[in-house]
Amino acid sequence: MVWCVKRTAKESRERDGRMAKPEPSMELNVEQVRNFRLHAHHLDTFYAKADVLAAVGACGMQNTPPGAWEAALFNRVPACKAADRDRLLLEERSLVQAWSFRGTPAVFPAADSAAFLSALAAAGGEPWIYTRGIGLALDFLGVGFDELLVLLEQVMPQLDGRTVTGKTSLDQTLAAWMEPLLPVQKRSLWNEPSMYGSPDKQTVGGAAVSFLLRPCSFKGLVVFGAREGASPTFTSYRTWLGRLLAPDADASRKLVRKFVHCYGPTTADRLAAWLGCSGDQARRLWKTAADEMEPVTFLGKKAYVLPADRERLLAPQPLERELLLLAAHDPYLDQRDRVVLQSDKALQRRIWRTVANPGAIVHCGEVVGTWTGTKKGAGLEVEANWWSDAVDGRQVRALAEQHAAFRGLELMAFEG
Repeated sequence: MVWCVKRTAKESRERDGRMAKPEPSMELNVEQVRNFRLHAHHLDTFYAKADVLAAVGACGMQNTPPGAWEAALFNRVPACKAADRDRLLLEERSLVQAWSFRGTPAVFPAADSAAFLSALAAAGGEPWIYTRGIGLALDFLGVGFDELLVLLEQVMPQLDGRTVTGKTSLDQTLAAWMEPLLPVQKRSLWNEPSMYGSPDKQTVGGAAVSFLLRPCSFKGLVVFGAREGASPTFTSYRTWLGRLLAPDADASRKLVRKFVHCYGPTTADRLAAWLGCSGDQARRLWKTAADEMEPVTFLGKKAYVLPADRERLLAPQPLERELLLLAAHDPYLDQRDRVVLQSDKALQRRIWRTVANPGAIVHCGEVVGTWTGTKKGAGLEVEANWWSDAVDGRQVRALAEQHAAFRGLELMAFEG
């Protein structure tokens, strides 16, 4: 297949004594971008076990609800079984789970910790990711954000060599360690019931800690450990990996490059949406890799790609896997220009809901349907709906059977 690309000469004249910003040198269409993004997300073919770290590290894998990252990895490297995942995450620890982009639990290669953690730290008065809601607790306590964060950082080393089971238990344990450091007149307020919900289980102090744990994660002070049944466990980064989070001057650049590679053509505003950070922070991060980007025209507007991706963008390759059954929080579905995945706004509302997104049926990069799976004993019941004639129901059922087997279940019913 031959793709036609519009090209314009780069502007070379100087304005105000400076070289003008380069104008887009090529125009990309939706089919090209879908094809490239499938490749960038390791969804164009089945990858081998040797590719696991690359697949997970492409842009990290959200792990909420628990198990989301495992479903995402299954769709890329189906040969990586539960024992392999446990070995990588819990034994070798070449993978690690911590609060990362948008403040969500995410799994990523330990070697990329700086990109997925340090790069997210706020600077110069920027608000920290996932901390907007802490205002109620701060106003009630009459203390400042930075003041509490400093106190929490002082007690975080007490996690070294310890494991705390359960998120609420972690919040309350850290709050108890902080209490003696608070002014005496603040301690009774610290122990008042939370105003955020579950006041019988959480105090105001515990609620404040819950928000502040994201900055602590970005500073390499806390990570997830092995689950105990249905409960997560937590410990320090140093305890889990045997070392402190090493500083990396290129952490921000690396993070932005990952984003642009997986979601390009893109912009700084979309980076802000993907990270869940302020526009100021996104623009600061964007600038660290701006010299490595090339402007293009996409969807009628200027966006940016990595020059190293140009050739692959302009030369879409045949897909070995045209039909995919992706779980609800697969990284591929986290594209901020959703029109690329589905142009119909009414259908978009069926794919991305306020709560409880369904899984997606994807054909050649386009979302053409949704699906849900319900566990019933040792079986899985799947309901699928699609709106494209390109979808073969027999193939969807086969993919549902594979998904059930991945979860150690049998497909008991399929409705589509």
